[in-house]
Amino acid sequence: MSRTTFQGTLTAIVTPFTQDGSEVDFVALDALVEAQIAGGVSGLVPCGTTGEAPTLSDEEQIAVIRRVVERTKGRVPVVAGTGSFSTKKTIAASLAAKDAGVDGVMVVMPYYNKPSQDGMRAHVVAVAEKVELPIILYNIPGRSVVDLAVDTTEKICQDAPNVVAMKEATGNVLRCQELLHRLGDRLTVLSGDDGLTVPMMSLGAKGVISVTSNVFPKAVSTVTTAWLEGRVEDARRAHFALLDFHAAFFVEPNPAPAKAALHILGKRGQSFAMSPAVRGPMLAASPALTAKLEALLERAPLGVRS
Repeated sequence: MSRTTFQGTLTAIVTPFTQDGSEVDFVALDALVEAQIAGGVSGLVPCGTTGEAPTLSDEEQIAVIRRVVERTKGRVPVVAGTGSFSTKKTIAASLAAKDAGVDGVMVVMPYYNKPSQDGMRAHVVAVAEKVELPIILYNIPGRSVVDLAVDTTEKICQDAPNVVAMKEATGNVLRCQELLHRLGDRLTVLSGDDGLTVPMMSLGAKGVISVTSNVFPKAVSTVTTAWLEGRVEDARRAHFALLDFHAAFFVEPNPAPAKAALHILGKRGQSFAMSPAVRGPMLAASPALTAKLEALLERAPLGVRS
């Protein structure tokens, strides 16, 4: 798969659970996949941060990935989140995802054990050598603690040809700018922050791996499609219409707000049924945030809701 395939809106899909959080709700997962494709997204990313991957067992993780691949039926690319704090585990998860039929894997920088820049480079190169798939790097220092430097990214791109893209989630547009200045077309940059999608695309990023598109796949896809087609004002208007939701979905730790919003829409008959449950140590959205989301969803502009 060429790296140009990874552009537009790729949804970092939530993992639906039963009401008590004990089991994956595969019926809701199927419905979520269908809603995403109907909404025009460019790809699906199961088992990332938004998919609560650290709380899934190895068996659950591969079951979710396989189910998304099977349900998608090749209509859009599927990129599985397979990264962890262990190189050995990341390789094993990536190979299992490959066997399940994914189009690529997303490898987060190892969290908790705080590897050096050379350690992160060695980690990615080791995965790339063992896993013959396109790889999207995922840099999110706010969660992983470590921050993959531009110099290190450049070395990785020299050593690992199948590293084709990066989900850039530092919240720093200057980082996006430096990556694109240094690496040009060698590395596709995707925004890892919904609120920065248009600013980053103005510099040359090709899209977003989105949380908000779980709830509004068509509206988020409209933003990235408009920009890629050169309709700058359309993209800006569509982006501005979503700003309140981008903010609300991170008032409390992701993915609890997005799951709460999907649950609200399901109760209203505007979407499929999904429990708002998350797994510990995460907590479901608070009553205060749930009320705020209900009000926001009630007055969402037609262009967002449709």
